[in-house]
Amino acid sequence: MHMEPSALSPSGPFQTGRAETLFAADTHAAGVSWPAVIAGAFVAAALSLILLALGAGLGLSAVSPWAGAGTSEATLSAVAIVWVILMQVVSASMGGYLAGRLRTKWATIHTDEVYFRDTAHGFLAWAVALVVTAAFLASAAAAMVGTAAAAANGASAQADARQSDTHGYFVDSLFRADSATPDSLGSAVRAEVAPIFAASLRRGTLAPTDSTYVAHLVSTTTGLSQADAEKRVADVFGADQQAVETARKATAHALLWLFVALLTGAFFASVSATIGGRQRDHVAVIAGHAVSNVSDARVRGAQVG
Repeated sequence: MHMEPSALSPSGPFQTGRAETLFAADTHAAGVSWPAVIAGAFVAAALSLILLALGAGLGLSAVSPWAGAGTSEATLSAVAIVWVILMQVVSASMGGYLAGRLRTKWATIHTDEVYFRDTAHGFLAWAVALVVTAAFLASAAAAMVGTAAAAANGASAQADARQSDTHGYFVDSLFRADSATPDSLGSAVRAEVAPIFAASLRRGTLAPTDSTYVAHLVSTTTGLSQADAEKRVADVFGADQQAVETARKATAHALLWLFVALLTGAFFASVSATIGGRQRDHVAVIAGHAVSNVSDARVRGAQVG
């Protein structure tokens, strides 16, 4: 194989020594520049939080219950999905680009290996950013829960239990009556029915014995006949079950789109890292005198040959 005089050619003792030095340095150097990865990851995480705050400020977390006012739930969901994907594209691209641009330059590594390493740098930056962002959001959520609990410290135990019970609305609707006379046993009865509904929702059905017992409590408390009470119990349990199913489907739908958004972020981070790495390799190396990238390319070509 014919080669032009290059950094490995015997005709250039200075260049030969420089090539051997670069090859030895690349051989013992790590394949991952962790400072570049961490820097890109923190930039991606910071941009994610900034864009998340911007999205909340633009009203992507608010839905108007009034027709013709504000944004409908369906429209808001679509816009929120697009915004989450855009967040991932922007933040992951910037983080991956910096991870590729700031990494150590490999002077004697083959081009294919350079592309692989740059892609790995972008993917690692995206992964670290995802872990950092998830940890931060978990800490923020825990702090918000603790603040809410401290603010509700002066409330009664009954109010706290009713706020924490996701089925409280449906349980309360069982005992609605035409008269507004207070019932001293109403709180105890509601507290007894709530776990019955919760256990039945986990099973997916209301057992006949539980249905009869709850209907008896409803009849005694509200003055309805046993038949009307049983019908009310069946209707309310069905509505509660439908609400739980709707929430489950909404959660599954959101998680699927979150998966798509994160996968998109991983792709853009990897591609952007290769772009940043390519631009990093175009920077001229200064060693006594300016050495162009042509010399480095010849060193790589000679190494492959």
